[in-house]
Amino acid sequence: MAMGFGIVGCGMIASFHARAIQDMSDAKVVAVHTGNPANGQKIADQVGGCAIYTDYAEFLKHPGLDIVNICTPSGAHLDPAVSAAAAGKHVVVEKPLEITLERCDRIIDACIQAKVKLCTIFPSRFSPANIALKQAIDAGKFGRLTLGDTYVKWWRTQAYYDNGGWRGTWALDGGGAFMNQAIHNVDLMAWLMGDVVEVSGVTATLAHERIEVEDTGVAVVRFKNGALGVMEATTSAWPGMLKKTEIHGTQGSAIVEQDDVLLWKFEPETPEDQQVRDRFSQKVGGGGGAADPKAISYQGHLRQLEDFVQSIRTGSKPLVDGAEGRKSVEIILAIYESAKSGRRVTLT
Repeated sequence: MAMGFGIVGCGMIASFHARAIQDMSDAKVVAVHTGNPANGQKIADQVGGCAIYTDYAEFLKHPGLDIVNICTPSGAHLDPAVSAAAAGKHVVVEKPLEITLERCDRIIDACIQAKVKLCTIFPSRFSPANIALKQAIDAGKFGRLTLGDTYVKWWRTQAYYDNGGWRGTWALDGGGAFMNQAIHNVDLMAWLMGDVVEVSGVTATLAHERIEVEDTGVAVVRFKNGALGVMEATTSAWPGMLKKTEIHGTQGSAIVEQDDVLLWKFEPETPEDQQVRDRFSQKVGGGGGAADPKAISYQGHLRQLEDFVQSIRTGSKPLVDGAEGRKSVEIILAIYESAKSGRRVTLT
């Protein structure tokens, strides 16, 4: 039987969830919840029709609703997620899981108590190039990991912040370029390199007005394995560039730009290395959201939601559960604390 999805919040990101669910063979959108019925109708039209609710309690009672996708502003994930878990629904939360660790933990605990599955949306983990990178690290191809760097040098117009209402606020955005945009790559680095144990961050607001948060930030990090790294995040770099991940070790280096492999070099060289270069070298193109937040692919969402449905059906752990989703929030909050205090911050 097809899994019934319900989407909460019908803004821009909801359409990515809707498209992904449409492409799944064993799932469908059965209902949406929104404070703006016109936006709800757009999603309903996109999926060929579904119920539209403005009352959340009634939404949770919809027949055949199995999974609730939280697509509200970042600082408004807690209440609908906790209520969905209490109603016995599995929960998908668009990144970030929440904007404080206490709120993240309340969502995680609610899902544990209700014995429902929880996942946080981080589609970069499902990129085939990033999966190949993770496999190479796990196989020890890099030797000792020494450096892990990530760069998200994007551009957002002033209108992007002005039109969003909640964007650029601490209360609902939870932060700026790090918490909203670069959080995908912060999560990716923690997945690839392992836990972060220390950060030193500097942030600034340089290109935008009327926002409370940073549009530019740099952090130096130390990983638990001893490796060092740099994380850069900005929405102030016109015209916007593709995000980049660089991993280095004593026996190899790899650079992935968006979903293309720019460098893949190891000692010793294996036939599989050439296969990776052939498969992932300069084949993607597109802006990847560098200047237009709508110009991203929904394929990562599709792969992640397929993984989540599989975890429900088999009882296995989803690749990005609540605890995994919490890690990037912890790192970013430590960067903000360091930027504010001017001191290094140790993560617990």
